[in-house]
Amino acid sequence: MAATSRTSPRTSVEAQPRPGLRERKKLKTRTAIRRSTYRLIAEQGYDATTIEQIAEAAEVSPSTVFRYFATKEDIVLTDEYDPLLEAEIRKRPADEPPLQSVRFVVTEALAALLATEEEEVRRRTRLMVEVPAIRARMSEAMSDTAKVLARVLADRSGRGADDLEVRVFVAAVLGALREVTLYWGEHGQKGDLIAMVDQALDTLEGGLTL
Repeated sequence: MAATSRTSPRTSVEAQPRPGLRERKKLKTRTAIRRSTYRLIAEQGYDATTIEQIAEAAEVSPSTVFRYFATKEDIVLTDEYDPLLEAEIRKRPADEPPLQSVRFVVTEALAALLATEEEEVRRRTRLMVEVPAIRARMSEAMSDTAKVLARVLADRSGRGADDLEVRVFVAAVLGALREVTLYWGEHGQKGDLIAMVDQALDTLEGGLTL
Protein backbone atom coordinates (compact mmCIF):
# COMPACT_ATOMS: atom_id res chain seq x y z
CA MET A 1 0.00 0.00 0.00
CA ALA A 2 1.76 3.15 -1.17
CA ALA A 3 2.16 5.83 1.45
CA THR A 4 0.89 8.47 -0.96
CA SER A 5 -2.46 6.68 -1.21
CA ARG A 6 -3.13 6.92 2.52
CA THR A 7 -5.41 9.64 3.86
CA SER A 8 -4.50 11.19 7.20
CA PRO A 9 -6.79 9.80 9.94
CA ARG A 10 -7.24 13.33 11.28
CA THR A 11 -8.25 14.63 7.84
CA SER A 12 -10.60 11.71 7.36
CA VAL A 13 -12.35 12.23 10.70
CA GLU A 14 -12.54 15.99 10.32
CA ALA A 15 -14.11 15.58 6.88
CA GLN A 16 -17.18 14.01 8.47
CA PRO A 17 -20.22 16.28 8.89
CA ARG A 18 -20.36 17.82 12.37
CA PRO A 19 -23.18 16.17 14.34
CA GLY A 20 -26.07 18.25 15.61
CA LEU A 21 -26.41 19.48 19.18
CA ARG A 22 -28.62 16.57 20.22
CA GLU A 23 -26.17 14.01 18.87
CA ARG A 24 -23.25 15.78 20.52
CA LYS A 25 -25.06 15.66 23.87
CA LYS A 26 -25.70 11.94 23.41
CA LEU A 27 -22.05 11.33 22.56
CA LYS A 28 -20.95 13.33 25.61
CA THR A 29 -23.21 11.23 27.86
CA ARG A 30 -22.03 7.95 26.34
CA THR A 31 -18.40 9.01 26.74
CA ALA A 32 -18.94 10.04 30.38
CA ILE A 33 -20.58 6.68 31.15
CA ARG A 34 -17.79 4.74 29.46
CA ARG A 35 -14.97 6.65 31.15
CA SER A 36 -16.62 6.35 34.55
CA THR A 37 -16.96 2.62 34.00
CA TYR A 38 -13.29 2.17 33.15
CA ARG A 39 -12.22 4.22 36.18
CA LEU A 40 -14.40 2.24 38.58
CA ILE A 41 -13.30 -1.08 37.14
CA ALA A 42 -9.65 -0.06 37.51
CA GLU A 43 -10.30 0.86 41.15
CA GLN A 44 -12.43 -2.06 42.32
CA GLY A 45 -12.68 -4.70 39.60
CA TYR A 46 -15.31 -5.56 37.00
CA ASP A 47 -17.65 -7.71 39.08
CA ALA A 48 -17.73 -5.23 41.98
CA THR A 49 -18.70 -2.33 39.71
CA THR A 50 -22.46 -1.80 39.54
CA ILE A 51 -24.67 0.17 37.18
CA GLU A 52 -25.73 2.34 40.13
CA GLN A 53 -22.10 3.25 40.84
CA ILE A 54 -21.46 3.96 37.17
CA ALA A 55 -24.51 6.21 36.99
CA GLU A 56 -23.47 8.16 40.08
CA ALA A 57 -19.91 8.62 38.78
CA ALA A 58 -21.17 9.77 35.38
CA GLU A 59 -23.77 12.04 37.01
CA VAL A 60 -26.72 10.38 35.28
CA SER A 61 -29.51 8.08 36.42
CA PRO A 62 -29.30 4.28 36.18
CA SER A 63 -32.16 4.41 33.66
CA THR A 64 -30.05 6.70 31.49
CA VAL A 65 -27.19 4.21 31.56
CA PHE A 66 -29.56 1.47 30.40
CA ARG A 67 -30.99 3.75 27.72
CA TYR A 68 -27.55 4.00 26.15
CA PHE A 69 -26.21 0.53 26.95
CA ALA A 70 -28.30 -2.61 27.32
CA THR A 71 -25.74 -4.36 29.56
CA LYS A 72 -22.61 -3.53 31.54
CA GLU A 73 -20.63 -5.51 28.97
CA ASP A 74 -21.91 -3.21 26.23
CA ILE A 75 -20.43 -0.18 27.99
CA VAL A 76 -17.00 -1.72 27.49
CA LEU A 77 -17.57 -3.02 23.97
CA THR A 78 -19.64 -0.35 22.23
CA ASP A 79 -17.89 2.45 20.35
CA GLU A 80 -18.83 5.20 17.90
CA TYR A 81 -16.95 3.97 14.83
CA ASP A 82 -19.50 2.02 12.75
CA PRO A 83 -20.87 5.11 10.92
CA LEU A 84 -17.30 6.24 10.18
CA LEU A 85 -16.40 2.76 8.91
CA GLU A 86 -19.34 2.80 6.52
CA ALA A 87 -18.69 6.34 5.28
CA GLU A 88 -14.99 5.73 4.66
CA ILE A 89 -15.52 2.47 2.77
CA ARG A 90 -18.06 4.21 0.54
CA LYS A 91 -15.37 6.75 -0.36
CA ARG A 92 -12.97 4.10 -1.66
CA PRO A 93 -12.59 3.62 -5.46
CA ALA A 94 -15.49 1.59 -6.89
CA ASP A 95 -13.16 -0.89 -8.58
CA GLU A 96 -10.96 -1.47 -5.52
CA PRO A 97 -11.03 -5.07 -4.22
CA PRO A 98 -13.21 -5.27 -1.08
CA LEU A 99 -10.43 -6.61 1.12
CA GLN A 100 -8.14 -3.75 0.08
CA SER A 101 -10.85 -1.21 0.91
CA VAL A 102 -11.50 -2.76 4.30
CA ARG A 103 -7.78 -3.03 5.06
CA PHE A 104 -7.21 0.65 4.28
CA VAL A 105 -10.15 1.92 6.32
CA VAL A 106 -9.60 -0.36 9.32
CA THR A 107 -5.89 0.39 9.63
CA GLU A 108 -6.48 4.13 9.24
CA ALA A 109 -9.23 4.08 11.88
CA LEU A 110 -7.08 2.01 14.24
CA ALA A 111 -4.15 4.38 13.80
CA ALA A 112 -6.40 7.33 14.65
CA LEU A 113 -7.85 5.50 17.64
CA LEU A 114 -4.43 4.58 19.03
CA ALA A 115 -3.27 8.16 18.54
CA THR A 116 -6.12 9.63 20.58
CA GLU A 117 -7.47 6.87 22.86
CA GLU A 118 -4.67 4.35 23.28
CA GLU A 119 -5.22 3.84 27.01
CA GLU A 120 -8.92 3.15 26.46
CA VAL A 121 -8.05 0.62 23.73
CA ARG A 122 -5.66 -1.13 26.10
CA ARG A 123 -8.19 -1.19 28.97
CA ARG A 124 -10.90 -2.57 26.72
CA THR A 125 -8.61 -5.26 25.37
CA ARG A 126 -7.54 -6.33 28.87
CA LEU A 127 -11.17 -6.69 29.88
CA MET A 128 -11.96 -8.72 26.75
CA VAL A 129 -9.26 -11.16 27.76
CA GLU A 130 -9.87 -11.21 31.52
CA VAL A 131 -13.67 -11.09 31.86
CA PRO A 132 -15.58 -14.10 30.43
CA ALA A 133 -18.86 -12.17 30.29
CA ILE A 134 -17.31 -9.50 28.07
CA ARG A 135 -15.70 -12.04 25.77
CA ALA A 136 -19.02 -13.88 25.47
CA ARG A 137 -20.85 -10.65 24.65
CA MET A 138 -18.18 -9.66 22.13
CA SER A 139 -19.55 -11.82 19.31
CA GLU A 140 -23.06 -10.48 19.80
CA ALA A 141 -21.78 -6.91 19.87
CA MET A 142 -19.97 -7.44 16.57
CA SER A 143 -23.23 -8.30 14.84
CA ASP A 144 -24.08 -4.60 14.44
CA THR A 145 -20.74 -3.96 12.78
CA ALA A 146 -21.33 -7.00 10.56
CA LYS A 147 -24.63 -5.54 9.36
CA VAL A 148 -22.99 -2.21 8.54
CA LEU A 149 -20.11 -3.85 6.70
CA ALA A 150 -22.41 -6.23 4.81
CA ARG A 151 -24.63 -3.37 3.71
CA VAL A 152 -21.85 -1.23 2.30
CA LEU A 153 -20.06 -4.12 0.61
CA ALA A 154 -23.32 -5.36 -0.89
CA ASP A 155 -23.96 -1.91 -2.33
CA ARG A 156 -20.46 -1.75 -3.80
CA SER A 157 -20.69 -5.22 -5.36
CA GLY A 158 -24.28 -5.10 -6.56
CA ARG A 159 -25.23 -8.01 -4.31
CA GLY A 160 -27.73 -8.30 -1.50
CA ALA A 161 -26.62 -7.81 2.09
CA ASP A 162 -27.81 -11.37 2.78
CA ASP A 163 -25.80 -12.81 -0.12
CA LEU A 164 -23.85 -15.86 1.09
CA GLU A 165 -20.48 -14.66 -0.21
CA VAL A 166 -20.98 -11.24 1.39
CA ARG A 167 -21.84 -12.85 4.70
CA VAL A 168 -18.85 -15.20 4.54
CA PHE A 169 -16.48 -12.35 3.65
CA VAL A 170 -17.75 -10.12 6.46
CA ALA A 171 -17.60 -12.96 8.98
CA ALA A 172 -14.04 -13.79 7.94
CA VAL A 173 -12.84 -10.19 8.21
CA LEU A 174 -14.49 -9.52 11.59
CA GLY A 175 -13.36 -12.90 12.88
CA ALA A 176 -9.79 -12.05 11.92
CA LEU A 177 -9.99 -8.67 13.67
CA ARG A 178 -11.46 -10.32 16.77
CA GLU A 179 -8.64 -12.86 16.94
CA VAL A 180 -5.98 -10.19 16.45
CA THR A 181 -7.45 -8.20 19.34
CA LEU A 182 -7.54 -11.22 21.64
CA TYR A 183 -4.08 -12.40 20.59
CA TRP A 184 -2.63 -8.96 21.30
CA GLY A 185 -4.34 -8.86 24.68
CA GLU A 186 -3.33 -12.40 25.62
CA HIS A 187 0.32 -11.62 24.83
CA GLY A 188 0.62 -8.58 27.07
CA GLN A 189 -0.38 -6.07 24.38
CA LYS A 190 3.13 -6.30 22.96
CA GLY A 191 3.95 -5.68 19.33
CA ASP A 192 2.51 -3.47 16.60
CA LEU A 193 -1.27 -3.93 16.59
CA ILE A 194 -1.70 -2.39 13.14
CA ALA A 195 0.99 -4.69 11.70
CA MET A 196 -0.86 -7.64 13.25
CA VAL A 197 -4.07 -6.55 11.54
CA ASP A 198 -2.21 -6.36 8.22
CA GLN A 199 -0.77 -9.83 8.83
CA ALA A 200 -4.21 -11.27 9.60
CA LEU A 201 -5.71 -9.77 6.44
CA ASP A 202 -2.74 -11.07 4.44
CA THR A 203 -3.63 -14.54 5.74
CA LEU A 204 -7.21 -14.11 4.56
CA GLU A 205 -6.02 -12.96 1.17
CA GLY A 206 -3.30 -15.54 0.59
CA GLY A 207 -4.36 -18.47 2.71
CA LEU A 208 -2.41 -20.34 5.37
CA THR A 209 1.17 -21.05 4.25
CA LEU A 210 2.26 -24.65 4.89
